[in-house]
Amino acid sequence: MPVTRHLAIASLLVALAAGTASADTLREALVSTYNANPTLTGQRETLKSADAGVAVARAAGRPQVSATVGVTRDLTRSGRFDVGGSKGPFLTGGVDVSYPLFQGGTVRNNIEAAKTRVEAGRAVLRAVEGDIFTEAVAAYMDVIRDRAIVELNENQVRVLGTNLEATRDRFEIGDVTRTDVAQSEARLSLGRSNLTTAQGRLATSEENYRRVIGKRPDQLQPPPPLPPLPATADQAVQIALANNADLIAVTRQAEAANFDVRSARGSRLPTVSAVASGDYANTISGDTQGIPRSGTATSVGVQGRIPLYQGGLPAARIRQAQALEGETLERRVATERAVVASARSAYAVYQAATNAIASNQVAVSANELALEGARAENSVGTRTILDVLNAEQELLNSQVALVTARRDQYVAGFQLLNAMGQAEADDLGLDGGPLYDPLGNYRRVAGSWSDWSSDPRHAPVATSTVTPAEQPQGVTPASR
Repeated sequence: MPVTRHLAIASLLVALAAGTASADTLREALVSTYNANPTLTGQRETLKSADAGVAVARAAGRPQVSATVGVTRDLTRSGRFDVGGSKGPFLTGGVDVSYPLFQGGTVRNNIEAAKTRVEAGRAVLRAVEGDIFTEAVAAYMDVIRDRAIVELNENQVRVLGTNLEATRDRFEIGDVTRTDVAQSEARLSLGRSNLTTAQGRLATSEENYRRVIGKRPDQLQPPPPLPPLPATADQAVQIALANNADLIAVTRQAEAANFDVRSARGSRLPTVSAVASGDYANTISGDTQGIPRSGTATSVGVQGRIPLYQGGLPAARIRQAQALEGETLERRVATERAVVASARSAYAVYQAATNAIASNQVAVSANELALEGARAENSVGTRTILDVLNAEQELLNSQVALVTARRDQYVAGFQLLNAMGQAEADDLGLDGGPLYDPLGNYRRVAGSWSDWSSDPRHAPVATSTVTPAEQPQGVTPASR
């Protein structure tokens, strides 16, 4: 792991540790997401399926034991089959053991392919963690942004309402015209419309927060500072190409596909198995004419199978596996392109938002001064009511732009961390309990020899966000 990755992660851990207990923090939101987001918990189950695939592949190289038992009775005999003696019933039983000695390399390659797919699955889980955390950060920042915009618009409506009252009073004494009153009324109506729109956008953001993080947002603390990011886009791309989980996953999938090709080629080779069998027969009743009623027989040996012609099946399977390998290799290039584009675009958006913050801070300060001057000059008759209204709108616009730029900067910065493979659970150091260990399930199931072991029926880990008020009448969560 590069030194820059260590420094970035350490900075992010310190930043996320900050916060107060009086309101929800970004760390708490990420812990809730990690523990109960259904996309993330579902991906863990997908990885468990890949773990079991290793045991499936290994089973093909292990001994196979089967037993047969039966009770039969002859109904009729004639001709050469009429040898006299008892017609039964007869009790028969047998045990067969087969151990594959050589399977053309298919077992070994299938095991390697399964192991490699587990590695790919772990990388996919890492990628999903980073994507879900990035989505959670965006949802968190959207709520902060939209709440601030609603507050700014509420303040704007209050100011415009006060302005309208003052304008009407001045109209009563003949200091302004009816046009000034109409302009104030129009701006107040527009302000109320903008407030309604902002409130609707906030409701959407809060519902998206609820969907991703699993609960409604309370009062949210400002997020901690982001760790130091690369100085150039080229550095960001270099880190991303080395650490991006999506790229690692598709690389492992390509390696697994190559093992599949080797396994398919093995289907054209001979196979050798060691075999052993034991049989038992017993004439339960009837005259055996001096022949013993029961008997046993055992045998051991080696069996070989040499495929001479299989109707073109091996060649078709090899071509199929090669095509799938080719598709995976092409997808790796596409993923690499996407990683480069994601890193560069996130870096560009982050830099643009940083510059926008600086510009908007200057604009807010300038517009505050301009509004103060417009109001003072209006009081002495050198500025019109429209000038004051325009100054108020300009200030509101710059304040909204500043809030939006701060949100965009933080989200783009986290997207850059995700593109560089530095936005996963291990990187964030969450304090919501022990992290999910993908190796634990692998150790438990990948080497299992038992035919009878299984897991209990899965109970969802992800939490439902349906409230009692939203629950359909007569339907319980358990019955849905």
